[in-house]
Amino acid sequence: MNSSPVVIVTGAAGNLGKAVAAHLGSLGYRLLLIDLHQPEWEGESDAVSIGNVDLTLPEHAQEVVNQAWEYFGQIDAVVNIAGGFVWERQAESSLDTWNTQYAMNVQTTVNMCQAILPQFQDQQSGVIVNIGAAAAGKAAEGMGAYSAAKSAVLRLTEALAAENKHLGIRANAVLPSILDTPANREAMPDADPADWVAPDSLAGVIGFLLSDVARDINGAGIPVTGRV
Repeated sequence: MNSSPVVIVTGAAGNLGKAVAAHLGSLGYRLLLIDLHQPEWEGESDAVSIGNVDLTLPEHAQEVVNQAWEYFGQIDAVVNIAGGFVWERQAESSLDTWNTQYAMNVQTTVNMCQAILPQFQDQQSGVIVNIGAAAAGKAAEGMGAYSAAKSAVLRLTEALAAENKHLGIRANAVLPSILDTPANREAMPDADPADWVAPDSLAGVIGFLLSDVARDINGAGIPVTGRV
């Protein structure tokens, strides 16, 4: 019987999702990789990849939990990467932007956490790592809606930790600055990406938070900001 821990990774088709999957796979985790798009997987670890998952729908989040249980017979952790970013000044913005950022970043995370919590509470163990942002602490120009959404993710993480700390469940968030991705390089051609956070570096922090070494870290928002 395989006793390797099982991790659900949302947003697994994106740059950070791929980096997290590769890192956790190298550590021997078994993975359920989900996204709106079909996540690719070429690692040696036991993994299942599922596309067409819309985590703004609570029933999709519940089905993810059901599928993970069916495939692996256990779930030990969830990494909530699914989300999105928009840069828009408020004078040019609309409520649609705010609603979209809320749906992409907050709703997806809330739905996945609420779907998995009964399982974690029943087994009295489980780890949740959410992806916030350094901007959760202070909004910069053009980042009002995004910063508000990521602040909500951090507040959710703190509430999850407080509500479940006596049940053997931990919840933490990482708060990255700019990730070194092709899209960010294209959007900011004059910036030095060496100052940014490499996805595999952030993946290493997430791996640490999932590990037993981090067993006494709960309810934290951990800045991962490179040299920004």
